[in-house]
This record gives sequence, structure tokens and C-alpha cells, in this order.
Amino acid sequence: MKQAELLNNLKKVAAHEITPQQAAEKLSEIDFTELNYAKIDTARKKRTGYPEVIYGAGKTPEQISGIATALKKQGQPVLVTRVTPEKATKVQEKVSDLNYNSTAQVMIWEPQPATHIGEIAIVTAGTSDIQVAEEAAVTAELFGNQVTRIYDVGVAGIQRLFAKLTVIRQAKVIIVIAGMEGALVSVVGGLVDQPVIAVPTSIGYGSNLNGMTPLLGMLNSCSAGISVVNIDNGFGAAYNASMINHLASKEAAR
Repeated sequence: MKQAELLNNLKKVAAHEITPQQAAEKLSEIDFTELNYAKIDTARKKRTGYPEVIYGAGKTPEQISGIATALKKQGQPVLVTRVTPEKATKVQEKVSDLNYNSTAQVMIWEPQPATHIGEIAIVTAGTSDIQVAEEAAVTAELFGNQVTRIYDVGVAGIQRLFAKLTVIRQAKVIIVIAGMEGALVSVVGGLVDQPVIAVPTSIGYGSNLNGMTPLLGMLNSCSAGISVVNIDNGFGAAYNASMINHLASKEAAR
């Protein structure tokens, strides 16, 4: 907040035009750090419970480094998604304590280890879906969730899924990730009583249409309780699953 805006709000409190609580809310609403190329929403964690996340694709290593440094100065966790190995190396030259997960292609920094609660199961149809799954897993763990990984249990060998059903059913939320025709989501949705978040992937041959085929299949699933995020969006699935998981934990603690 600029000094003039801060002073104006303090004057309003002194004149009893607004309450201290209202002033605090105004501070959190417009608090951000401005760089030449970005306005970093440092108040997002106060408003939503989750910090701003850096989408790495399309940003230069210098821009990622600057944004990450600003978040670190606020003591906020740093998550950078969609970072190639080459770009990660250049970022780490400037911010050495950003850890890189090459499978998920994400970078993270935690001011202190998160306390993990609840459980999110991440289920993939194939091994080729693991990059998207790991983006989801790393995101969910950074946001304070226990994560169980169940990989390569697609419908072409459905006995593999049945062998893991007991583990899957222990989770509060299930993320199902599939390419090809995306059939695994409907199968899982018909076997569990938890919310299922579906992630279509761009994995598949020509008629997969870079993920459009599983996306449309998941949107048209006959199994209830399924919501669908965008193609290859492991981050989005993990964010939603984390919100559900934490809400469930809050309710259980009451």
C-alpha cells in the first residue's frame, strides 16, 4: 500500500469513519508488491488461505527469480509451475534454495515444513500421466495435504485398480488423471463415495486431439460426483482437492 493510502485510512480510523477491523481489511485487499514486470499479490494468502503461485511458462528466469524473492521476503511459500530443466538451472543461479522437481517440472520453497492433514489420493491411468500427477502431488503437499500416489491402474488392466481400491477409498478426495479416452474417471467415480476431480491429459494418439477426447469424455461421464479441470492441469486439481480436504478437516474438528 502506498504511503498516502495508508495515511488516509489511518485518518479515517482516527475520525471514527471506519473501524480498525475495516482498515485492516482494506490493507489486505490492496496489499501487493510492485516490480517493473509484475504486481505480486502478497495479500492473497490472507484472503484465500493460499499464496500466489508463479506460472513459469512464458516468464524469463529473471522474472521468476524476482517474483520468488519477493514472496520469500514476505515469508510465503513459493511454488513455480511449468519450469523446464534449462530454465530451472538459470533460476537457481539467482535463487539457490528453490528446489526443483524435474518430474513435476515445478520449483518450491517452504519457509517451514507444512503440517500435512487429511489425505488426497492421486490416481493415474498410465505411467505417461505421471508428470501431470506429480504437479498435482507436489502442489497438494506444499499446501499441507497428505498424498497417496496410485499410478498406472488404467482400464486396459482394470484388475490393477481393484487391487488398490481399499487404499483409494481411505482418501477424503480423489484426483484421477487419464489420457487416451479418459475412461478411468467414470470407473473410479462409480466405485467410491468421495468427490472425484478429473484431469484429462494430452497423452494419446492422434484422435486424443491433445486431450480434447478425454476432456469431453470426462465432462460427459455418467458417474456422479465428478468435477473436471482443464487439460494437463494437475495444479488446478490439487488446489481444489486441497480446499475440499481442509474444509472436511475443519468440520471434523468442530
